[in-house]
Amino acid sequence: MKPSADACRELTLLAQRLISADGEIMTAIDGLSLSRRSAPSIPCHGSYRPCLAMVLQGAKSLRLGSATIHYTTGQYLVTSLDLPVTWRVSEASAASPHLCLSMAIDSEKVVDLVGRMELGQRPVSTGDRWGITVNSAPADLISAATRLLRLLDRPQDIPVMAPLIEQEILYRLLSGPGGERLITIATVDSQDNRIARAIAWLRQNYASALRIGQLADHVNMSVSSFHHHFKAVTAMSPIQYQKQLRLTEARRLMLVEQLDAGSAGYRVGYQSPSQFSREYGRFFGQSPSRDIQAA
Repeated sequence: MKPSADACRELTLLAQRLISADGEIMTAIDGLSLSRRSAPSIPCHGSYRPCLAMVLQGAKSLRLGSATIHYTTGQYLVTSLDLPVTWRVSEASAASPHLCLSMAIDSEKVVDLVGRMELGQRPVSTGDRWGITVNSAPADLISAATRLLRLLDRPQDIPVMAPLIEQEILYRLLSGPGGERLITIATVDSQDNRIARAIAWLRQNYASALRIGQLADHVNMSVSSFHHHFKAVTAMSPIQYQKQLRLTEARRLMLVEQLDAGSAGYRVGYQSPSQFSREYGRFFGQSPSRDIQAA
């Protein structure tokens, strides 16, 4: 079912009123945020945690591994895993700024809801690429998102009503197109669930030497199966995933904690300053010192 123009319009007008300047705001509802940009942005590096991101106006693109994903007005993106990405707002203007609503996805709530839906054996769709999917937002999803934003005008209702509406939104995601990946990740001992556990280990131990055989054993998979499924979910190899985690964290250390390049590289696991500088330049497009000066 396609959303009506009125349903989309009300949600967009609500968002415009709630975020009147460029930037990102965390709302009074835990895990719910709004972002706005009045011009296209430069590429930004970071991580997408499990979330729903719905574009209300404008367009956005992100790079996952070697793949580029686009989503625009009226579409929503679901990230089912922790994924390092490079994103940019590709369509925005002062007259029609990019507006996006984001809601964090709680994995424990997914597990609980999947159990009650009895959908644990649904196969992953062949169109469900990696751990990120993009689809057009149906009317029932827009309706639930609109009711969630309306709660911000009635803060006394948030503690009781927000969890109910968030559960409805999660149900719409799980039962809609692209929900299969969320379901299989929540299914204990599925291949996707094992990859999710491997990703959690990598995030906690990104500075440690990566031994693929040991990590595969840790999640009870053969090395060949682990490589295949890891790339199928993340669009990159485990080594590429770890490298992006390391480089992104090193950049944060230089920007926020003002470490020099050598110290930042060593902190994230690089033993060779020249290797760190070389890989940093390939990923960010310039040397650490020039990148930080330009930031």
